[in-house]
Amino acid sequence: MASLYLVDTLDDVTVGGQVSLDGAEGRHAVTVSRVRVGEQLRLSDGRGTVVAGTVASVGRDSLLLTVATVGVEPAPRPSLTLVQALAKGGRDEMAVQAATEIGVDRVVPWSVARSVSRWDGPKVEKGRARWAAIAQEASKQAVRARVPEVVAPVTTAQLAGGAGAAAADDGQEARRQLVLLEPTASVRLATWEPPTDVDEIALVVGPEGGIEPSELERLEASGAVRVRLGDTVLRTSTAGPAALAVLQARLGRW
Repeated sequence: MASLYLVDTLDDVTVGGQVSLDGAEGRHAVTVSRVRVGEQLRLSDGRGTVVAGTVASVGRDSLLLTVATVGVEPAPRPSLTLVQALAKGGRDEMAVQAATEIGVDRVVPWSVARSVSRWDGPKVEKGRARWAAIAQEASKQAVRARVPEVVAPVTTAQLAGGAGAAAADDGQEARRQLVLLEPTASVRLATWEPPTDVDEIALVVGPEGGIEPSELERLEASGAVRVRLGDTVLRTSTAGPAALAVLQARLGRW
């Protein structure tokens, strides 16, 4: 499959036309990947539009692509969201990277009671931007046409109140099903029936120390369901990606 690069916009691009790849992506393509004239490339705006074509010319830090095809990858429904608790040692970042490769559509940082890692003040936007950059790079590695959105962190109270939910196609708040990954749950994710009448399924993953009982109760009161993966307890860096893989199979996408 041809390499994928991200551009800001692909508006008004047509078959037979040309589109430029410049900036950081263009420099990487030319100086690091050493793309040459005649090679096949794919460009995406990260929102589903993808063009494929042949490199017509190469400059010092940019290139020009002659467009052969233009396509739009529809957004999946229900979309899959990872609500990831902040964790120490970069384990939360590992979760974001793997979840992106597996196909998560949205990432919500979660500030939970037992999280050792904290985002305060300037760390809030810095942390969100860091996760967004990880999602972007992982999307390119996985050749994904859609880059997951990384939103502002939420507290448990905000999550229970609907914060972090995606917007529906009509601009309204999406119908969301929260799914709590909890090792003591009686229902296995592999046998849980994903709802077909929601816009979004959000997997909620706690920190290394687990989710406080009071937080579990609060989220359940808002309509969340508890499920478990198996008989072993996974780390916060692997629980979310593993659960996403199960859901991708259950939804018939894998």
